[in-house]
Amino acid sequence: MTETVRHQGRSRPVETVVDRASPTDLAFLAMDTGQIPEQFGVVLRIDQSGAFDLSRVRQLLAERVRSVPRLRQRLIRVPFGCGGPIWVDDDGFDIGRQVRAVACPAPGDERALLDTAISVIATPLPPDAPLWSAVCVTGLSGGGFALVVVLHHVLADGVGGLAVLANLVDGTNATNESDFPRPRPTRGALVRQAMVDRVRALRRGRAAWRLLRTSMGAGGGLRPPQAAPCSLIQRTGPRLAAAVVRVDLAELRPAAHRHGATTNDALLVAVAGALRRVLSARKETVDRIAMAVPVSGRSGAGPELGNMVSPLLVQVPTAGDVGQRLRTVAAEVRAHKAEATGPPPIAVLGWLFRPLAALGGYRWYMNHQHRLHTLVSHVRVPGGRLAFDGSPITSAIPLALADGGNMTACFDVVSYAGTMTVTAIVDPDHFPDLETLTAGLRAELDLIIRTAGAHDSAETPGARS
Repeated sequence: MTETVRHQGRSRPVETVVDRASPTDLAFLAMDTGQIPEQFGVVLRIDQSGAFDLSRVRQLLAERVRSVPRLRQRLIRVPFGCGGPIWVDDDGFDIGRQVRAVACPAPGDERALLDTAISVIATPLPPDAPLWSAVCVTGLSGGGFALVVVLHHVLADGVGGLAVLANLVDGTNATNESDFPRPRPTRGALVRQAMVDRVRALRRGRAAWRLLRTSMGAGGGLRPPQAAPCSLIQRTGPRLAAAVVRVDLAELRPAAHRHGATTNDALLVAVAGALRRVLSARKETVDRIAMAVPVSGRSGAGPELGNMVSPLLVQVPTAGDVGQRLRTVAAEVRAHKAEATGPPPIAVLGWLFRPLAALGGYRWYMNHQHRLHTLVSHVRVPGGRLAFDGSPITSAIPLALADGGNMTACFDVVSYAGTMTVTAIVDPDHFPDLETLTAGLRAELDLIIRTAGAHDSAETPGARS
């Protein structure tokens, strides 16, 4: 589909692209009715030795966002009969509006940085601009600064966010789009494309229902077993607090593999064990923790953005031999992971889900659900250590915020440069045990590593006990 536009007195064909938001993207937009926006971010700690220069950061990012067209686009609604919302180039794009700096409150340690990052990510992005921001946090106790990259969930999921990150750091081959901003599609083009989309949707109707049954099965089906009643499930408020636990992947990976599990399986086992310790301190007992684990439908961290994840429901045992727990979780994940690689139910049922969510139906469900105790999301940054403007990025801390409904604790995880960083995010008014949780998580990860080491020693002839 092309139109003719004039540039400096000459006519040449320019392709008019109708770039619609996907059903999953629109579902996340419709879900954004709670106290906390559907936004997520990553905190990049940058070990810069020289003085911080905001203009330099803006200059670099202005050059690099050209390689990710979505970062210079807005999501707009179209006239009735022209289909769903579309992405269009923002002809008023201003890097100064997208990138700013804030000072970290004293003492500038990691807890202060996390509090600052939560405040940044919890601030709604303006809908009349591209739905991302980059905030430089200065005044850190260890020197350097932190870059908090924030994305709205309508723009990307966690893996898509990595595609953004990969284009903002050093080594980017930025492309210079001479036709920016591209012309917006005409009403006629929108109507024609909308008709094509409707025909395609009708043809895919039977396949869509098969996909719905499959993805619903991965999420526990229409009647999943109820999560065991406990204090982890209670109505949450608007306040959030976070803490970080790190583990060396070179130690965790072989420990998990010893029991036929992955590092992600080991993570789920450690989270369940840590929550058991918290509940035990509260005089409560739960045999299994019901976790939602987002599964990516992408073949890799490619340049495409949008949302391509489906939920996998995993029942993780909290007690018993750690090796047996790893094997149990690994088997359950292997058995059902393939079912979660297609479109999620919120996309297949978008025609029903979106209006209900916009009216507060999703928020009501999340406030009353009994399917889950928690959510654990894990993404991996491929390659080795990254840099920004020649300075090494020493750590990456994930922070995904959303209205928690009645889940008082969730976990965001990123594996980067040989380290798995686990961010525990809680409602401190209903989960006051954050230190107990992080201490328990460290202990459970150490237990997994030590158990595998003890197993190796027992199999080695002449090894000391």
